Amino acid sequence: MTILNIAAVDLGASSGRVMLASFDTQSHHLSLSEAHRFKNQFIEQNGHFCWDLTYLEQEIIAGLRKILADGNSLHSIGIDTWGVDYVLLDKQGEIVGQTYSYRDHRTNGVMQAVQDELTKAQIYRKTGIQFLPFNTLYQLKAMMNENPEWLSQVSDFIMIPDYLNFRLTGVINREYTNATTTQLVNVNTDSWDTALLDYLGLPASWFGRIRHPGHQIGLWENNVPVMSVASHDTASAVIASPLSDEHSAYLCSGTWSLMGLDKTSPCTSEKAMNSNITNEGGIDGHYRILKNIMGLWLFNRLCAERDVTDIADLVKKAEKETACRSLINPNAECFLNPPSMVEAIQQYCRENNQPIPETTPELARCIFDSLAMLYRQVAEQLAELQEHSISVLHVVGGGSQNEFLNQLCADMCGIEVVAGPIEASVLGNVGCQLMALDQIQNAQQFRELVCKNFPLKHFKPNSEFIHSSVFQEKWREFNQLS
Repeated sequence: MTILNIAAVDLGASSGRVMLASFDTQSHHLSLSEAHRFKNQFIEQNGHFCWDLTYLEQEIIAGLRKILADGNSLHSIGIDTWGVDYVLLDKQGEIVGQTYSYRDHRTNGVMQAVQDELTKAQIYRKTGIQFLPFNTLYQLKAMMNENPEWLSQVSDFIMIPDYLNFRLTGVINREYTNATTTQLVNVNTDSWDTALLDYLGLPASWFGRIRHPGHQIGLWENNVPVMSVASHDTASAVIASPLSDEHSAYLCSGTWSLMGLDKTSPCTSEKAMNSNITNEGGIDGHYRILKNIMGLWLFNRLCAERDVTDIADLVKKAEKETACRSLINPNAECFLNPPSMVEAIQQYCRENNQPIPETTPELARCIFDSLAMLYRQVAEQLAELQEHSISVLHVVGGGSQNEFLNQLCADMCGIEVVAGPIEASVLGNVGCQLMALDQIQNAQQFRELVCKNFPLKHFKPNSEFIHSSVFQEKWREFNQLS
């Protein structure tokens, strides 16, 4: 019997962990255990929200050393993180300037200014990427507006997981799935779009060659291979989503909710652009045709502000509140990073003539109902794009543990929901490493392996719910929100 020990480093915007996966090459049994968990949060530097990369590097190495200290050998390491955020390096490999968080306010108004100069249609035809105010395109434009003096110091532009791999190996690798989140990669060539780089006034030499995942980048201590995985956490999560058929969809549920399709060609039609659908890179020549939804960020902020420690109890109390009493658009810009999420929700309800939620369960119910409504809206957009109704919605990630929200989603979308696996991004990270180690061939084979090793839970829709006059009225109200 041969056991492969694989370390998957998975960093989110609020926490990080180093997980140990054990894979039996004969029985194909796959198991996960947590080696190290740590907090992640942006810090304030010179009036900006930034990431503490030194701290993240230290915690990653601490987790890897814990695995070794416990007597485990390591056969490979992979790192995935959130998208869009980047690092600038000088010729010595040192960071130039600050490493901003996508929630920093310096990009306010920049997206509109760029669209006024280039037009939305031109940008979308080139990149196929949705318009979000924090996309790397607008972050770099803000940098050139505020810190043009950095230009002469920079040698390399790399995304955050590429930087962390560089710190482990000394090798710079530019991984495809995360690069596509920048809105700087041409969707037709899978290479940096030189016209957009010229528009920004940035040299192409900073950006180097993009490589698809599934290969060795270099070696960490004791000659442990560091592999290039699908380093955007959503890309990894999709690899581990056990999609039922070609018409099924996934919902990666966490701080963000990302709902989409796994397709062999991008969709850059005017209809897709108007629905703000993105076409991010996947593996095996596939694209992630999806839409960002603000997700459980709103609920997490509510819990932090109201000092909620028993999450399960709050969800039970929210379930007993009146359905759809108050509705918000979770994707409204006012919810991106407000000083107070509670006040932002209440003000939004006030401005839209909704009943104002006061208690914590009322606020939680407002968030859950509104998310499920938005899930329905996006599901309809995706069904229209693929010209076929969505057969099954696979909810993966930490949010898949919220059974109340899963059932709300099934009821409001009128679609069967299959929840799990919980650790989707970690598993997809592991799946890419198994491909690099020649243990499995492709994503479909790995999804079959996931189904055999991890439990899934089914939620059937209540068809009477969406046909009720109350729901239909609330649905009309939701669609009028902006």
